[in-house]
Amino acid sequence: MKLDPNSCLPTDGTAGALAGRIWRPDVDGPSVVALRGNDVLDITPCFATMRDLCEAPDPAAALQMAKGQRVTSLAELLANTPAESRNPALPWLLAPLDLQAVKAAGVTFAVSMLERVIEERARGNPAAAAAIRTEIVALVGDDLSKLKPGSPQAMALKDVLIAQGAWSQYLEVGIGPDAEIFTKTTPMAAVGCGFDAGLHPASTWNNPEPEVVVAVNSRGQIVGATLGNDVNLRDFEGRSALLLGKSKDNNASTAIGPFMRFFDASFSLDHVRQASISLTVTGNDGFTLEGVSHLSQISRDPVDLVAQMMGPHHQYPDGAVLFLGTMFAPVKDRDTVGGGFTHKDEDIVTISTPKLGALVNRMKRSDQCPPWAFGTAQLMRNLAKRGVL
Repeated sequence: MKLDPNSCLPTDGTAGALAGRIWRPDVDGPSVVALRGNDVLDITPCFATMRDLCEAPDPAAALQMAKGQRVTSLAELLANTPAESRNPALPWLLAPLDLQAVKAAGVTFAVSMLERVIEERARGNPAAAAAIRTEIVALVGDDLSKLKPGSPQAMALKDVLIAQGAWSQYLEVGIGPDAEIFTKTTPMAAVGCGFDAGLHPASTWNNPEPEVVVAVNSRGQIVGATLGNDVNLRDFEGRSALLLGKSKDNNASTAIGPFMRFFDASFSLDHVRQASISLTVTGNDGFTLEGVSHLSQISRDPVDLVAQMMGPHHQYPDGAVLFLGTMFAPVKDRDTVGGGFTHKDEDIVTISTPKLGALVNRMKRSDQCPPWAFGTAQLMRNLAKRGVL
């Protein structure tokens, strides 16, 4: 992987309110940074954590006003981030979140909903998926984007499917009143742009899930967004929905970045609602996979998803980030006809959209990715030692 500002930044460069986190070897810990032109400024004395910045009344304005120390240039930071080319004496990029809970919404698009039904019916066997896909589409169609979850029309469709023996728990959260909201991983565990992203070594049918990730403060307000890869093990989850935790939360299996873009005059929630998320997978075997996910086709608005995640029924004093879900479910054959797609070691995954830039990761077995060793306790001790708490 080779990272540079041209490939990673939004199309309007650093004109927006962009913040991130970097590892500083000279202080043996992470710092919150602001991007201003090609300069990376350490603003940790103003905001010790990204959580604190998200809690500001107006994070974009607070970021603009924060004074900081120049640490490096953006080009140098990005070039030094991939592990294979990293100088451990120089700073590198981290995921742009720290103390926030990491949550995800599932089955928020009609296409991905149908693929979850297929996974369940196939019991994790990709060879059986093609025939089941044809059967399911013939029964329910492949365009449910206009069907509002929980509406009388959706409930009527539910009754029809139950009568025909085709009901599924995935259809329940896809068109029923309650969204699927689950914990993707624990705070501090996500990897950033330029890192290896993990796949459980026992999985043989898996794929990337390109998504927008919104930042939500403790008051339930969406304050910004970034990109994420909600890596999915289709064989694990297909065998049993109770394996969701094992499917979703493994070492390095949550990738988020490259930077957090806060809402201001140049970027709003409406930009998120209209975003098109592009995906490219390139393998050492010459295989290329491309796809796109349009947030305009989402079945549940981001505000509705956040309201189901938190409120009087559930509080997050450190805020949260929420993966909004994906409509992308790859079916392109990679090795054999009817075998579908699955990752291979060292696949390069690029997830991008004009307003948020590009998140780039290399896929590896999760037991071959660097182990997660710097958690919340280490963060608090490091910040206290530096005198910024």
